[in-house]
Amino acid sequence: MTSVLDTPTGVSPSDDGRRRRALPHPERWGLGVLLTATAVLYLWSLSANGYANSFYSAAIQAGSQSWKAWFFGSSDAANSITVDKPPVSLWIPGIAVRIFGLNSWSILVPQALMGVASVALLHLIVKKYLGAPAGLLAGATLALTPVAALMFRFNNPDALLVLLMIGAVWATLKGIEDGRIRWMVLTGALVGIGFLTKQLQVFLVIPPLAITYLAFGQHTWVKRLGHLITALVAMLVSAGWWVLAVTLWPKDSRPYIGGSQHNSILELTFGYNGFGRLTGNETGSTGGGGGGARRAIGETAATGGFGAGGPGGAGGPGGRGGMWGETGFFRMFQPEQGGQIAWLIPTALILGIAALVLCGRSSRTNIHRALISVWMLWLLTTMAVFSYMSGIFHAYYTVALAPAIAALIGAGAAMCWKGRHLTWVRIVLAVAVAVTGAMSFFLLNRSPDFVPWLRWVVIVAAAIAAIALLVPRLPRVAAIVAGVAIVMGLAGPAAYAIDTAGTPTTGSIITAGPSVNGGGPFGGMGGRRGGMRGGFGPGGFGGFGGGAQGGQAPGQPGTNGATTPGAQAGGATTRGAGGMGGPGGGLLEGSKPTAEMVTLLETDADKYTWVAAAIGSNSASGYQLATQKSVMPIGGFNGSDPSPTLAQFQEYVRQGKIHYFIGGGRTGGGMNAEGTATAISEWITTHYTAKTVGTVTLYDLTQPTS
Repeated sequence: MTSVLDTPTGVSPSDDGRRRRALPHPERWGLGVLLTATAVLYLWSLSANGYANSFYSAAIQAGSQSWKAWFFGSSDAANSITVDKPPVSLWIPGIAVRIFGLNSWSILVPQALMGVASVALLHLIVKKYLGAPAGLLAGATLALTPVAALMFRFNNPDALLVLLMIGAVWATLKGIEDGRIRWMVLTGALVGIGFLTKQLQVFLVIPPLAITYLAFGQHTWVKRLGHLITALVAMLVSAGWWVLAVTLWPKDSRPYIGGSQHNSILELTFGYNGFGRLTGNETGSTGGGGGGARRAIGETAATGGFGAGGPGGAGGPGGRGGMWGETGFFRMFQPEQGGQIAWLIPTALILGIAALVLCGRSSRTNIHRALISVWMLWLLTTMAVFSYMSGIFHAYYTVALAPAIAALIGAGAAMCWKGRHLTWVRIVLAVAVAVTGAMSFFLLNRSPDFVPWLRWVVIVAAAIAAIALLVPRLPRVAAIVAGVAIVMGLAGPAAYAIDTAGTPTTGSIITAGPSVNGGGPFGGMGGRRGGMRGGFGPGGFGGFGGGAQGGQAPGQPGTNGATTPGAQAGGATTRGAGGMGGPGGGLLEGSKPTAEMVTLLETDADKYTWVAAAIGSNSASGYQLATQKSVMPIGGFNGSDPSPTLAQFQEYVRQGKIHYFIGGGRTGGGMNAEGTATAISEWITTHYTAKTVGTVTLYDLTQPTS
């Protein structure tokens, strides 16, 4: 038996070049509409997000002033410490800020354009082998995935990571198609750059790429294996040059490697950003799903046991799944992740399996089988790791699933539509449409006040379309049925995506769409729009400062003890663009200095290497962005990194390099009581006099008490 798709609906590889040279008007219009609509969605009211994740924005600002900070990804232009990721995702916006100045658009527009490029590239991949309609459906599905609309409007590394991973699939499929080794070299290079974007997360795509090429590529298996080894070498070269440079660079001449406990990029790679994510044993952390002391955040985390429960409360460290949520097979469908990514996961799997069956006994190198296989393996591998990892996990990580889901929807639907003359294929299509409608109804029902009529329209339309698909021949209404099924399937995600684009999003823990019913990993605080309001709830950890009132003396508990909305276990969460902030900032939200504070910091600023120091990167970030002067983030993201040491800090003060110390930041109290940040705080409070500017406590380090 041969495949029913031996003569595909789309374009054969042999005449693809001719088709590209004479692209029909409908295809050009379709692609133009898709990319224009995507650009509008991702760029609309983009500046409402402000500096988005100020942790990364401060590093972008630093890189726009110092090429050394740009190269290393330093949090400040004076190069005291780096962010806890390699710097490639900071390089493009850093150059944009150099050209256009520091503002929200300079930082965020590159991310939005990466989103448009990702949609265009995915469209190209699917269209090449299955035709323009399939490509348009795949591209639209990716564009309207809520978590994609969130992350392509934000400045975390995920936007570039997704684009690079899609590019790696494109290169691999080109290699399978023509057998030339150069495509596998390009694949390895793209994965290597992905490593310099978000380290080991990009490795999740390696097994799908390697298995697909080895199984379906040209030549003998020995030669295919040689091509894969060459791709590995290319990956090591494209990633290793920067790692080698950082490793060999004298430590006293470069910034401290944020996120590590021993100033080591290799420790960061394999520990906190590597196996620690899987096991939960992250050295230096303050919470998470494994034993031992763990680091709180990295790019965007929080301490556990917030809200009514405190430690051991619902969703906290003592809960069933640890502070990062309950692990297991259905993790992607939980309230924290469901509305972000789960809308079309079952449908993608159904259509993908059916498409593989339709390939029948076609040749081993059949490109359609390879196309479906690589995306299916991507989806299953990444979903399995995300579902069972015990370390730091956030809902927005699921953007890494979006390209695979979108590709399987576009390609699988096209292949099944061509084979709908078969009874079993019509049944599969009907089941897929019904499942999509049911899934949308289920997810929309978690936010019953959000467009309340939509879930009913979707479920009714799905039922009608599913029944119609079972009819053997409907030539006159087939296009209508297909259109209804597509609109119905994308209506829920589109509503969430549009809501995301219309709502300001800032802070470290972010989610797409409206508030949802159901507990989150932080005592019901999942599904939140921009971090958390105020301080910790009753029973939460103390010693972080920077609560809603801000400005406590170092080492003192946050002053706002009110339970945040939605903090009760199982309760509905709220949206809020706030964070654990106030003027002094905090763990999850950047500081928001007053005009009086900015004026004070800018006075005689050129005399100092750092106009101020603050504990924790977010506390320091707002002051740095407001003044565009270096502010030292003591201890990195959550204040737990041993940088600088007390002796180093004292020497900086003696040399007159730091003007002020700003209180109210995270001190690591309760989790890192003997750490560097605490020692520095205690030394300052002993030897310098506090004064208050607004609600923020300040210490002039040029005027000791004795």
